[in-house]
Amino acid sequence: MKISRMALSAALACVCFTGSTYAQQGHRGATSYQKTAYSYGYDETSPSDDAPAAAPAPAAAPTVACDNGNSCDTACDEIGSCGSWGLDLGCCLGEPFKLVDGDVCGYTIGGWTQLGYHTYNTPFNFNQHADRVNLHQQWLYAEKVADGSCGLGLGGRIDYLYGVDAQDTQAFGTQQSGWDNPWDHGIYGHALPQAYVEAAYGDLSVKAGHFFTTIGYEVVAATGNFFYSHSYTMYNSEPFTHSGILTTYALSEDTKIYNGYVMGWDSGFDDNGDAWLTGFSTNLSDNVSFTYGLVLGRFGAGVANEAGEMHSIIVTSKLTDNLTHVFWTDYLDSDNATNRAVERQTFDLNNALLYSINDCLSWGNRFEWYNVERGLGKQAPGHADIYAFTSGLNIRPHSNLVFRPEVRWDWDRDNILGLDLGTSQTTFGMDAILTY
Repeated sequence: MKISRMALSAALACVCFTGSTYAQQGHRGATSYQKTAYSYGYDETSPSDDAPAAAPAPAAAPTVACDNGNSCDTACDEIGSCGSWGLDLGCCLGEPFKLVDGDVCGYTIGGWTQLGYHTYNTPFNFNQHADRVNLHQQWLYAEKVADGSCGLGLGGRIDYLYGVDAQDTQAFGTQQSGWDNPWDHGIYGHALPQAYVEAAYGDLSVKAGHFFTTIGYEVVAATGNFFYSHSYTMYNSEPFTHSGILTTYALSEDTKIYNGYVMGWDSGFDDNGDAWLTGFSTNLSDNVSFTYGLVLGRFGAGVANEAGEMHSIIVTSKLTDNLTHVFWTDYLDSDNATNRAVERQTFDLNNALLYSINDCLSWGNRFEWYNVERGLGKQAPGHADIYAFTSGLNIRPHSNLVFRPEVRWDWDRDNILGLDLGTSQTTFGMDAILTY
């Protein structure tokens, strides 16, 4: 735990230094961005604060009356719920609690703890180390969002992660000694996935440092996803982090444009290539949002001298007050003249249907078709198709606590994954996330 103490000490020192200088700046401004269309209703749901706007999460069912005549948002009955025992049962989540009330040196401090269990491993993905309870994410962050609404605003953010997810979140794209890559502890590890400063003026914000990507729908942080497990698309065809400079410009209330120079994919502060990170998001209507993202250039340096292009499209549609559909697709094409092992060409189609029964209970279904021409250790050209269907619940007994049981079915038609059960596998998994 020596590294974790050092990391936290450095984080607090940085927080207090910057916060004491710029503590007079306000809260989240018009250029804030959240790289996910799903929210648990808790303010700190995503580790990324500069991403395209997304359509609202599935709305809660209408408030129902308690047995005592009061509404659920003001009072609960003796069992903490309203009405009769049924799918239309209302709920009372209570007031959320925070790790630190208010701020410290102008920074908000929070985090979460995620424990999970699954019956089988999902190769080339998160959720390894099957048939045991794992600490996936012990997450702490300190953040001050730069607010440019009244002139120049300054801020920054640092995130610390310990758990089995850390080794998939480190700067593994560069040499072994780069940034947080060697901070391993058996199957566990430490990671600093974000450490950046930010400046905002009017509708323009500029972020410099190490930050999460703006590409894709799913995110690393457990609090930003509906499902416990992840898609193959997110894990194999998208970057997790970048180091460099990213600008976000709010063209209007509905449209944001972002551009940046980054040092490749999943790098620390050492050179891992030169790439252009760009995209835009817009609300096509009150119920439909569209997001496009692009990474173009060199994704990796040295032996992994990978270069190419990666496109991402997300369409989020609020079909009813309780039902939301999310469609996302990526196309990745990269080459390396000297090392075919790092060449990749993938295409995918993902669909998620999320239904909110009430504030305490939601049901989601996700279907993924993942097509591989090159990648996943597959060097010979030719189609390989992977299908994955996941159905799961979000059960929230309190504002700070959610349980996510799910059943996942994977079909590896061409047997390139090496599933525990061959070409077809059914996996049960469940996690619990406590936010604070």
